[in-house]
Amino acid sequence: MNETRRNIAKEKIVRSITFKQMDQLQRILDKYYLDGVIGLIPLGIGDFVTALFALIYIWFALVKVKSVSLTLAIANNILRDVLLGLIPFYLGNVLDFFYRSNRENMMMIRGFVDGDKEIIRNVNKRATQSAVGIFIFLALIAGMLYALITATKYIIGFNSLWN
Repeated sequence: MNETRRNIAKEKIVRSITFKQMDQLQRILDKYYLDGVIGLIPLGIGDFVTALFALIYIWFALVKVKSVSLTLAIANNILRDVLLGLIPFYLGNVLDFFYRSNRENMMMIRGFVDGDKEIIRNVNKRATQSAVGIFIFLALIAGMLYALITATKYIIGFNSLWN
């Protein structure tokens, strides 16, 4: 009986409009490198825009799948993507073209919904790491933004000295 219920719930999740939209978003952002292209918008704005797109994965994991561990693992993945994109001198943007966070998020969601034991084990491991990691990522992102803003102010101030 439990297996039948699980299969019905799985079918309902996989056939949902949101699931299909997430799958399409993942293909557009990762397959066509749009995640990396948007990330080229300066001052970290592009990275935060792509992070906003990724909020659908968090919502889906929390509301539709109803899994805190999956939600934490996805949040960790999104924050890692933002942090990579904020590495200065366009190095972060280059890395962003190779790091497929959206594909990884969909892989975790699919595996979790399908009951893939290996993916569930990895999600649970990431969720445990995420409890501490999310706070570290947020602190690093805040530090990177502060450094970026300070450097920009310094450069603008430095240029005004020469005029």
